[in-house]
Amino acid sequence: MSGHSKWSTIKRKKGANDAARAKVFTKLAREISVAVKEGGTDPNNNSRLRDLLAKGRAANVPQDNLMRAIKKAEGDDKTAYESIVYEGYGHSGIAVIVECLSDNRNRTASNVRHYFDKFGGNLGTSGCVSFMFEDKGIIVCEEENVDEEKALEACMEAGANDVSFEEDGVIEFETDPSQVGNVANALREMGYNVTSAEASKVPNNYTKVEDEEALRKLALFFDALDEDDDVQNVYNNLENTEDLPEL
Repeated sequence: MSGHSKWSTIKRKKGANDAARAKVFTKLAREISVAVKEGGTDPNNNSRLRDLLAKGRAANVPQDNLMRAIKKAEGDDKTAYESIVYEGYGHSGIAVIVECLSDNRNRTASNVRHYFDKFGGNLGTSGCVSFMFEDKGIIVCEEENVDEEKALEACMEAGANDVSFEEDGVIEFETDPSQVGNVANALREMGYNVTSAEASKVPNNYTKVEDEEALRKLALFFDALDEDDDVQNVYNNLENTEDLPEL
């Protein structure tokens, strides 16, 4: 869990400024569009939409923006987004999975290949690194005062598989990907401040990179992917994500 936890902490720090929140909303709007077209506009009956709205609120995206995205998806938005997954190796052999939602497969493929090539990686074929990751549901809660014994009890009662405790009052619950919404709702009912709840890909093994130049290239690579509107999620098996330099 440690590698995932470190990266999720970095993502929260990056999401602290207005520009980052705008980028989060651009990506969320695409996911909301897909969720609404698949399951309707009522978050009570659409768990995927409910989790996306919670994700938006956790990133301080204004409620009005989220509601407009739902109305747009329900109305005259005819854009069809395709889910595409790319796999490969970043600099120093770091395994990377890139999940995209795109309305232009050729553009997305070209951009992702460019990022891999530019920063010392190699885009591979489907399945080349996915066997190194396990699908899990990750629910992040942020509490002022963490009672570990109480959280362990909540883990069992809510139906989660495991729980870990990070710095700054962060608790991460692990569950089956299909149960993310149900477990998150149970935790909310128990009074936990759920800041994100989503299916994730967690590495089975991690690779440590100590070379400063290699870490700089990895940081640039991850940042380039993050800046691309087509890219929704990036998973990697870098162990020491806390050593990535700030750009």
